[in-house]
Amino acid sequence: MRSLWSLGLAFLLALTSRAGGLEIPLEVEQLPTITVQTAGPVIALPFEGSFSMRCEAKGNPQPVYRWTKDGQAIDPLFDLGVKKERNNGSFVIHSGRLAQFQGMYQCYASNNLGTAVSEEIELIVPSTPKFPKEKIAPIVVKEGQPVILECNPPQGIPPRKIYWMTIGLQHIEQDERVSMGHDGNLYISNALEKDSRRDYCCFAAFSVIRTIVRKTAMSVVVKSSYAIPERRPSLLVPSGVQSEVRLLKGEELVLECIAEGFPTPVIEWTKRTEKLPKRANLKNYGKRLTINNIEEEDDGKYTCEARNSVGDTVHYFNVMVEEPPRWQPEPPKGQLAVVGSDVHIKCSASGKPRPVISWRKNGQPLDGEQVLDDTIVLHRARPEDSAVYQCEASNRHGTILANANIMIIILTCTCPVGKQQMATQKCLSSRNKDDTTESVEGERFSVFKNGSLQINQAGKEDSGEYVCFATNSEGKSAITALLDVKGISDVELSEQKSWSVRLAWVPGDDHNSSTTEFIVEYEESQWDPGTWRELQRVPGNQVTALLTLHGHLNYQFRVYAVNGIGKGPPSNPTDRYKTLPAAPDKNPENIQIQGHLPHQMDISWEPLLPVEHNGPGLEYKLSYRKLGVEDIWKEHLVKRHAFVIKNTPTFIPYEIKIQSRNSHGWGPEPKVVTGYSGEDLPTASPQDVAVEVLNTTLLRVSWTRVAQATLRGHLGGYNVHWLRKRSLLHSNRIPEERHFLTFPGNRSHAMVPGLRPFSEYRLTVNVFNKRGNGPNSDPVTFQTPEGVPEQVPILTVSNAQRDSITLVWAPPFEANGILTGYLLQYQLINETLAMGDMQEVNVSSADTTHWLLQGLGEMSKYMFYLSACTRVGCGPQRMEEGSTVTEASNWRISEAVNTSKNFHLIDGLEPGTVYTVCLLAKSRLDNASIFEDVIQTRVKGKREYLHLGVSTQGWFIGMMCAVALLTLTVLIACFVTRNKGGKYAVKEKEDLHPEVESQGMNDDTFGDYSEENPLKASQCSLDRGMGGDSDYGDEEECQFNEDGSFIGEYSDHKNRGSVRPSPVTA
Repeated sequence: MRSLWSLGLAFLLALTSRAGGLEIPLEVEQLPTITVQTAGPVIALPFEGSFSMRCEAKGNPQPVYRWTKDGQAIDPLFDLGVKKERNNGSFVIHSGRLAQFQGMYQCYASNNLGTAVSEEIELIVPSTPKFPKEKIAPIVVKEGQPVILECNPPQGIPPRKIYWMTIGLQHIEQDERVSMGHDGNLYISNALEKDSRRDYCCFAAFSVIRTIVRKTAMSVVVKSSYAIPERRPSLLVPSGVQSEVRLLKGEELVLECIAEGFPTPVIEWTKRTEKLPKRANLKNYGKRLTINNIEEEDDGKYTCEARNSVGDTVHYFNVMVEEPPRWQPEPPKGQLAVVGSDVHIKCSASGKPRPVISWRKNGQPLDGEQVLDDTIVLHRARPEDSAVYQCEASNRHGTILANANIMIIILTCTCPVGKQQMATQKCLSSRNKDDTTESVEGERFSVFKNGSLQINQAGKEDSGEYVCFATNSEGKSAITALLDVKGISDVELSEQKSWSVRLAWVPGDDHNSSTTEFIVEYEESQWDPGTWRELQRVPGNQVTALLTLHGHLNYQFRVYAVNGIGKGPPSNPTDRYKTLPAAPDKNPENIQIQGHLPHQMDISWEPLLPVEHNGPGLEYKLSYRKLGVEDIWKEHLVKRHAFVIKNTPTFIPYEIKIQSRNSHGWGPEPKVVTGYSGEDLPTASPQDVAVEVLNTTLLRVSWTRVAQATLRGHLGGYNVHWLRKRSLLHSNRIPEERHFLTFPGNRSHAMVPGLRPFSEYRLTVNVFNKRGNGPNSDPVTFQTPEGVPEQVPILTVSNAQRDSITLVWAPPFEANGILTGYLLQYQLINETLAMGDMQEVNVSSADTTHWLLQGLGEMSKYMFYLSACTRVGCGPQRMEEGSTVTEASNWRISEAVNTSKNFHLIDGLEPGTVYTVCLLAKSRLDNASIFEDVIQTRVKGKREYLHLGVSTQGWFIGMMCAVALLTLTVLIACFVTRNKGGKYAVKEKEDLHPEVESQGMNDDTFGDYSEENPLKASQCSLDRGMGGDSDYGDEEECQFNEDGSFIGEYSDHKNRGSVRPSPVTA
């Protein structure tokens, strides 16, 4: 009876060899595989009922599905409001608000073994195409001049068709002179008086969404001329001398040339070096060349020539046919492998440009040592390597994705080993385990309990056939393994020719990891002796390489192998091999053509490497001629890798080629490249500059593009300059406010933001190229309309009374028009900022900067809003909060403060009284010019703040007696001293207490106020009520002079009638 282990092994071998084509029964545990998915893109049209996003997979265990939208995880039910089907990941979107569903979707099917990923599905929800609403100025030209009517159709679901008709839906007649371009614009090569009309309309029709839209009608006015001057052709489309066209294989090639001139030019098409393809068609009166289903052989340079009786002009199209990624020859297939084996997953794709390969494992990015370009190498595969591997190939034309299911399975057995085995060889069984009955003799051999055999320091002599026996109660079975110990040796040269040689070698030991490639290196003794450089890479299954060599060099070669772990040691070098001299086999590359000065052309190139000289005496032949004008090449022989051609016309296209040669001959025929001579400043300025003031700060400016011949260089774009000349509110005020904006590209209009309202401006436009700016256009003067004012800079609440408040403000810095007054609004608020009804006051005088609000509630809090107004409207509001008080306050206003001084004296204050002092600017206000603080004057006489009855206290009576006795003693001493001839120091007394009138008017004199900073809040406990007296206890924080007066004993308030305080520095 055949053993179960043998059957299992046979199944494994069959499955491993044909994993890509076998259908594994679902009863067997397996990775998920996507079986059904929606092919994108999906276009959700509003009149269709529903849209399916399909995702079905098989696997064991049953896969679980999840989705991403634009790279972010989503739940179709919670995030999109749609239900997934019960047994798969599909869901259906029903018509409704479709815009939320637009995006890139991807489905993931997972079980505990891995994750399969679908290709991206793009869901497109088209919006209704619309032309922008715009006011288009009439186009005014003289008879014979060209006209371009721009359509700029909106984007939408193709196909899109463009029509030019009148408002009455009559088609605009087209011919060789008047025609619509592929871009949708209408081109008139030379305008005639009959072309004047006011209803040129561009219609865009979208058949899929059943929509037709129309652009605003355009007006053309053609002024008649007595005689139309003849004019040589120039191209309206395309611009420049040469264009590059890239398209996909199988698409339609469309090339178009539309010329202006008088008489009307005719267009002729050619293909360089060969005839036009038979599939080529001419349309649009010969102006458009089309080729359906384009192929690679249609690559090349096409030329259109516009000609009339006056002259001609040409344009060159360089057409390149490319391809999206496609599998070559097929996508990677799934594989079954046993633990310990090497698994190679190869993903090959072709395309143009060459696709970039990226890998994922179960949907997660994968990189590192396992990834070798387009191949993943699983060295000594482990069970955890089982997964779904995704290969993605991308270029600029698209992306393709394939899933490869890789299963690493375990079979176990106990195997006696017959001979020797490479590195580690496992014998596996699914039944009973027995101990090893035989062993391999020698210290280098180790047999493990699970039957694995390990050979240390395996050599060539270990090569041979090894047998693993497995026995159980059902019978006996065996498998055979062949060991071939490899190592790179015997590197030999053969087929030796003048400039080539074949290299052969014997591979070395790959150390149980398959060799993926061999690398051949060379060293030469003439230019860089001792340095090894890579010459060629060879696939791991080849052991020879034909090497193409350079001439006049003395070579030697070596080889080393590469596997999934890394590079091995190199082989021993070969004998020297000397090649014969020869002509160069290549020409310089990376040719750069620049024009640093107007009348010269600088040409540079990448020189040949020394090993590429192929012989002595290397030099270069530079050939050049004017493109499309000259047939004879001008030539120069140079040894350097740069050359300057002088006395060239400004900005003329040239054809240039560079060929290398040495003493043994010329290199191959060089490729021709195109470049331009030096640029110079443009000579013409834009004409017909017009402005349209859209609002108080935004302007639309338009102009006529300058002619290509006057650019004298590559068009950079246009600069718009504007200068604010004056404010219409203050005609004598002329601020120098210069601004400019740069608009790149070939355009004829621009938007200018950031203007100031109610101002007069001057505007100019100039064109620029790489060399610099052209002349400015004639200046255009315009005015911006009146706007709303800026926010008032300050709003202050002052003179709060029981039922009234005074508001003080400053006018706005920029009125942006004629100020008509102010809008004052206010409402009652409480601590929670709950609002009452809004009250409103119109202040109709522009000169008013304060307002008394009466009829307010006592002890109430209000929010005030103030905005300045012009005839256009009111500007932004300034808010301020204020409250009424319980007792009325009586504000006194001083005379005007002398602005040349930094202090002011206040007369007529009461002693021992608390005052609020406010400093207000009489003209313009700002945050720094408003000041308010509380001060207290000193008390004259005895300290009234002492408790009543203190004079009856014993300690007080004793202290007063002691003071009286001490005073009497001092007086007696002074009297005796005077009688003896001494003088009382009155002068010193006066120096200590000078009169106010005698004090100098300087900053130091007025620096102190009651030993405190004069305008800081008093440190005494004060009642904020204006004019109220305060009762004080035993507080000692307030400082007074010795006799309790405010100024001193030399300021007699009885005679003056008021107390004169120390000056206060504002």
